[in-house]
Amino acid sequence: MTVQFRTSDRTHAVDAIVIGASAGAIDTLRVILAPIPPTFGAPMIVVVHVPSKFDSRLPDVLAAFCALTVREARDKEQVENGVVYVAPPGYHLLVEPDRSLALSLDPPVNFSRPSIDVLFESAAYAYRERLLGIVLTGANDDGADGLAAIRASGGLGWVQAPETAAAAVMPASALERAGADAVYAPAMMGAELARIASI
Repeated sequence: MTVQFRTSDRTHAVDAIVIGASAGAIDTLRVILAPIPPTFGAPMIVVVHVPSKFDSRLPDVLAAFCALTVREARDKEQVENGVVYVAPPGYHLLVEPDRSLALSLDPPVNFSRPSIDVLFESAAYAYRERLLGIVLTGANDDGADGLAAIRASGGLGWVQAPETAAAAVMPASALERAGADAVYAPAMMGAELARIASI
């Protein structure tokens, strides 16, 4: 199952959505995910910068306001539509060519593990043009190279409007390095995803 995104010149089929965020992530994800119905026809794979010394309560936090199933990603599991997968603290989260998930203890990238770039670049290879990457609030440039890889592979890129971000560096860096197919405030991003789910 796929979801259909309308761009300025065509309808774009998307099999998966990858999302990266850091500082200010929880409030932003709450606004984006809350309106999306449980019938949404694609998986969402999320990296949030969480220090490895902390247990992640992020799946429980997101599940409290999200109608989709939310769970921590597991190594070698196949992705399912309508599920939000969250990277566990201290592990890179990747998408394998067969579209299963993988966890890695490779060194940090952009001082981060999990790294948004690692997820985005692996997903771009697995999904090619059938991928949407979303860069949200954050205080470093993780995600910019990954979003560029997604768009170079023919996928779509959305970026949070920097002026609406708790930390504008990450979305501003993504826009500078990769550009975007759309720039949205979080409420508009959530509304657009909900609208697509109803098509």
